[in-house]
Amino acid sequence: MKTILAAYSGVLKGTGSSILSALQDLPSGLWPCRSKMEKHLQVISVMQWVISFLALGVACTALLIYIFCTDCWLIAAIYIAWLIFDWNTPKQGGRRSSWVRNWTVWTYFRDYFPIRLIKTHDLLPSRNYIFGYHPHGIFCFGGFCNFGTEATGFSKKFPGIKPSLATLAGNFRFPILRDYLMSGGICPVNRNSIDYLLSQNGTGNAVIIVVGGAAESLHCTPGLNSVTLKNRKGFVRLALRKGADLVPVYSFGENDAYKQVIFDEGTVWRSLQKKLQKILGFAPCLFFGSSWGIVPFSNPITTIVGEPITVPQIEDASEETVNLYHAMYIKSLQCLFDKYKTRFGLKESDVLHIH
Repeated sequence: MKTILAAYSGVLKGTGSSILSALQDLPSGLWPCRSKMEKHLQVISVMQWVISFLALGVACTALLIYIFCTDCWLIAAIYIAWLIFDWNTPKQGGRRSSWVRNWTVWTYFRDYFPIRLIKTHDLLPSRNYIFGYHPHGIFCFGGFCNFGTEATGFSKKFPGIKPSLATLAGNFRFPILRDYLMSGGICPVNRNSIDYLLSQNGTGNAVIIVVGGAAESLHCTPGLNSVTLKNRKGFVRLALRKGADLVPVYSFGENDAYKQVIFDEGTVWRSLQKKLQKILGFAPCLFFGSSWGIVPFSNPITTIVGEPITVPQIEDASEETVNLYHAMYIKSLQCLFDKYKTRFGLKESDVLHIH
């Protein structure tokens, strides 16, 4: 048992390349086989991310309060003082760590589904970009793995481009969780943070915005290709204001990670979900996966990064200009979906529904 725990500790620390060979020292009767060991590590790697996302912030906050009420209160006080001093860091480019982004645990995370990143066009390091990621899914596994880690080789495929996946600003108010997210290059999805990355951080920046957001997650279900985009124009206005090129991104299989109970419009449960969404900033979905309800189904997720749309810098763009580039973006996303859908399990007759 100690050997297994040490092995997974090596995965988290990025020293897991010899994990399987180390485990081979176990008597054959105690450990099944290499493939089963790999599958266990993959499940654990996915679980640690899901649990971290759901509970790490609350758990660390509770722990900090508890420590503050003990004889070790000084430790909590020092951390809180540092937290106040460091409060604006997420809005000023964050504190990414290439070491964390290259942890071995993320390769097991990638291989569980598996997740792939496909490049269709080169991106110039002399430009800044806004990636529109679709669809949201439940946990946005493809978005995190491809842009919050180096498991699928983003930096090798797009040299000179630094990705920053934008997520709920509320996540950065929690101790420890904020640092965990920042280490992967994840930033708050608010104006201050994105403005900084696109105007005060040089060039070669790519901010990934999950355009559909929480509202889109309420509609995700296996086999459904639907995005919330028709009235989402804020990211286009931002691109025009900063002169950042727009890049459509579509992940085939993102909606297949979980099954979800979808309540009809007008029902009490749907109204409750929408009210909680406005209050909390995220949609409380009733979903279930393959094991214990929380482990996602191991269905492939393939993320296609489309062709960039060149956007001029216009400080105060007219509504007509915004609508023009929004229409160009929708058309580009539609073409991207139609071009690759039959390669990744869909039929020629399948269409992308844009709401």
